[in-house]
Amino acid sequence: MREVGRIFSLSPVLGQGNPAISVHPATPEECRAQLARGSVSYDNPSFERICGAKFMAPLYDPRATGPEAARACIDQFEFPNIPCAYPVVWVRAREAALICQALGKRLCDAHEWEGACDGRLEPADYPFDLARGVAPGVAVSRMRLAHNRVRQASKSWSYGKTYREGVCGTASFKTIGCPGGDWARCGSNTYPAGFFPGCHSGLGVYDLNGNVAEHMNLPLEASQMTSEGGLGYTEMKGSWFIFDSYRAHEDWCRWRAPFWHGTRVMDEKSHANYHLGFRCCKTLAREPGP
Repeated sequence: MREVGRIFSLSPVLGQGNPAISVHPATPEECRAQLARGSVSYDNPSFERICGAKFMAPLYDPRATGPEAARACIDQFEFPNIPCAYPVVWVRAREAALICQALGKRLCDAHEWEGACDGRLEPADYPFDLARGVAPGVAVSRMRLAHNRVRQASKSWSYGKTYREGVCGTASFKTIGCPGGDWARCGSNTYPAGFFPGCHSGLGVYDLNGNVAEHMNLPLEASQMTSEGGLGYTEMKGSWFIFDSYRAHEDWCRWRAPFWHGTRVMDEKSHANYHLGFRCCKTLAREPGP
């Protein structure tokens, strides 16, 4: 935690938004009271035993196996991965990767986030052949178009097959006069994590739609997968807190975004924004082979 504190201390904006102008639709206290009234608990001893940490969910395909077979887990909530805490924003992809590393975790690969959202982890599906010999922006565009073309026929959101208002943290508002990304004029008007108990996937992962968008890792070659020990390029996942009134872009589970503010994950100037956070994944130790 000292290393996490050090990373935070180096940034003038990394945190839960500009407190001078952020207006949250609900407080942590209201969140805890609501969960208590509904007898909702996010403690899951089975998940904790498999993942070796609280508030993490195993990543697996329920059609083929059970959670015990998972080889990775994902945070159930946006960082700091604590129910009823506001998510951390104004975080660069580099900072997110370093924070995850300090906690013994890692930034998730794009397909892991997508599997967590869609309720089943599928094998990594990156058309790396389209990325060879071209600039990163071109590579991302080619890979994205090929991926989305195949996946768009089976769109889904974490809570079901059609977009629904009011299920997730998508009914907040943008600060009046916010020009698109400015610390002084854009409030992080987020909900507490887990405020919407119905906003979860079949794998038990919350707030994948709504609240904040999330940094993930997009590999352009196999060695850049965080699940294989590497790091690639930035990818933004999910949607954020105003989507019931303004659908800024697509946000179905397996949709891959354009190369917005694209950089290598570890670029010191990787993108940060008032509605952009992250969550971590964790590789589980494999049993030794024969």
